[in-house]
Amino acid sequence: MVPGEWIRPLRMRRVGIIAALPGELKPLVHSWQPVPLPGARKGEAAWLSRVDGVECVAVRAGIGSEAAGRACAIAAQGRAPLDTLISVGWAGALSCGIHPGEAYAVNEVVDARTEEHFATGSPLPQGSGVPLKLVSTDHIVGYAEKRRLAGLHSAVLVDMEAATVAHFALSRHIAFFCLKAISDEIADVLPDFGRYTGSDGHLRVAALLSHVAIRPKYWPSMLRIGQNAKTGAQAIAGALGPFMA
Repeated sequence: MVPGEWIRPLRMRRVGIIAALPGELKPLVHSWQPVPLPGARKGEAAWLSRVDGVECVAVRAGIGSEAAGRACAIAAQGRAPLDTLISVGWAGALSCGIHPGEAYAVNEVVDARTEEHFATGSPLPQGSGVPLKLVSTDHIVGYAEKRRLAGLHSAVLVDMEAATVAHFALSRHIAFFCLKAISDEIADVLPDFGRYTGSDGHLRVAALLSHVAIRPKYWPSMLRIGQNAKTGAQAIAGALGPFMA
C-alpha cells in the first residue's frame, strides 16, 4: 500500500424484510430494536438488527400492493442501500399439496394484474425441480378463484404483496427472495376480508370478528387460520437465517 493511502472499509450488507401484518413478524423481531418512523401511518412499524454482520431491517405496513410499496420505501431509507429484499408472511394455498406449519421458499412470483413474472434467488426444490410459484392478486380470493388461479398460472400460493416487493427490488437492481407460510388452505370457507381492510391496508380486526361471531359457517376455518398463522410465522422466522446471512 502506498504510505498515506486510505483504506476503504467494506460496506455492511443490508437486507430488507417486508411483511403486511404484525403477527407475520412477531416471532422474528421480538428482540430487535424498534425503528422510529416519524409520521408513520396506522399499521406501519419497523425493526432493526444485525445478523452475522448483516444489517437487517424488517418492516410491516399493511395488506395489499400500496402498503407493500410503502414498506419497501421505508426499508430503503438508511445510510446504505439495500442489497436484498425478502417478501415474507402468510399466503393462501392453491394446492392440497401445500401444508400449514412450513415455510416455503418461492421460486417465481406472478403479478396477476400485469402477467409479469419475477424469478427469486431461491434454488428449485430438490427432487421435483419444478418451480414453486406464487401469484399476487389485488384482493383476497375464495375457493373458486383459487382453483382458477392455480390452473391459469400453475401456482400453488397466493398473496397480495409479493409482486410489489419484486417490482421494487427489480427497480433497484437488488436481489429478491420470497418466503411464505400458509394461513388458509384451498377449501377453507372464509368471510370477505376485503370488506374489513381499509385503503391504507389496515385490517379492522374487531369488526371482522364481530361479523364472524354470528356466522358459524366461518368458525372452523377461522380457528385453523389462527393456528396456521402462528405456526407459519414461527416457521418463517426459523427459515430466514440463510436469506439474511
